[in-house]
Amino acid sequence: MSGIASTTQLRMSLVRWALVTIPSILLLGIASGRLANSGEQNAWYAALVKPEITPPGWFIGLTWTVLYMLMGLALAMILHARGARGRGTALGLFAVQLLANLAWSPLFFAAHQITLALGLLGAIWLLANATTFAFGRIRPLAAWLMVPYLMWLTIAGALNFQLDQLNPNAEELAPGTFSAQIEVVRP
Repeated sequence: MSGIASTTQLRMSLVRWALVTIPSILLLGIASGRLANSGEQNAWYAALVKPEITPPGWFIGLTWTVLYMLMGLALAMILHARGARGRGTALGLFAVQLLANLAWSPLFFAAHQITLALGLLGAIWLLANATTFAFGRIRPLAAWLMVPYLMWLTIAGALNFQLDQLNPNAEELAPGTFSAQIEVVRP
């Protein structure tokens, strides 16, 4: 018996990685959004003035589902590339950009910090680019699987910027909350 795996064994190893990474990344993304009460059902977000180019909520949800699946597959390909030079760096970059990505929804939807969320989005974009280039040195297809994510981050950045411009006092907007101040009306 030789120590070299067959093509079928190698493929199955990649499939096993993908069966772990794709659902894991997808579930982390869903959890981040749910915990932050992201989307159109969020009263604070619903009260914001939105740019004309804002896509409907269902489209954003579908887009993130596909992107998280592509990211999970790209990650599986890099995890499968045992012994590849730069693999540790690529995995580290992926982990950092994913953690930053998962922090965006709570910062934006729960903390109502549009400007800070825009800054975080810029950092995510830079980290995702670095991750894509690191992936490309190991598995070019893994890098190409990250390209739709980079494109969506660019669109999300433009939307976040426009929301920041259209809603300069968004951090103070809190629909559904009650004020302790009493307004005295004199006849």
